[in-house]
Amino acid sequence: MKKSIAIFSTKGGVGKTVFTLNLAGIYETLGKKVLIIDYDLTNGGIALSLNKEFNKTIHDYAYDIFANQKKSLKEYTTKYDEYIDFIASPKDPRLVSQIDNYAIISLINEASHNYDVILIDTNHVLTASNLVLLDGVDEILFLATNDPIDLKNLKNLLVIFKNNQKTNYKILLNDSYNPYKNYFSLYDIKNIIKANIDYTLTNNFFVKNIDQYIMNGEILTLQKDAPKVFDKDYANLLKLAVDYMEKDDNNGK
Repeated sequence: MKKSIAIFSTKGGVGKTVFTLNLAGIYETLGKKVLIIDYDLTNGGIALSLNKEFNKTIHDYAYDIFANQKKSLKEYTTKYDEYIDFIASPKDPRLVSQIDNYAIISLINEASHNYDVILIDTNHVLTASNLVLLDGVDEILFLATNDPIDLKNLKNLLVIFKNNQKTNYKILLNDSYNPYKNYFSLYDIKNIIKANIDYTLTNNFFVKNIDQYIMNGEILTLQKDAPKVFDKDYANLLKLAVDYMEKDDNNGK
């Protein structure tokens, strides 16, 4: 069974793109074929972070569906390495209005025939296109930080999910985003959002020279010393990745 996972947050700048890349790296170490979809349509950073030139974007995919001239999925993807491909966000934000909201569902469905894991990086705005995305993926992973505004917004969103009986989400507390923000304890955070924290990245995963990795197009979790240097956080990421795959196995899919 293939797995599509949307990485979402209720506040911008919480590390979604870097996290998405690191999770892709973990899945590569597990031998899984991964497609990263950059669905931050107005400010995507996947191609930049991987330091890769690309010819086609998700806009080309959506436009070709509309024009009834869609080619094979391979025509729209860019290869990072033998395990990871990506589809870039539009180069021009003005093209976003031309992307049909349901093109992302078509893309996920088609990609599920070619990839083991589909990771979708998003922005934090509850636009119509993001709502369609969140309804169409197998799983949603909320990134939360130790920030009052972020936690308040997440609490409100979780209420909406509960009212609509949506339960296909987990929450990751990203303490590596800013190790100097430590307003609340884990106990306090759970009380604020009225939900459990499923996974945590500690402040030990904070990398001062992360920009250098981006400039070099490198994924941190694919570095040979990552399991040793970031042992606890690497193990947490590995557990998260395996949990998603085992969920399907346990369901007999």
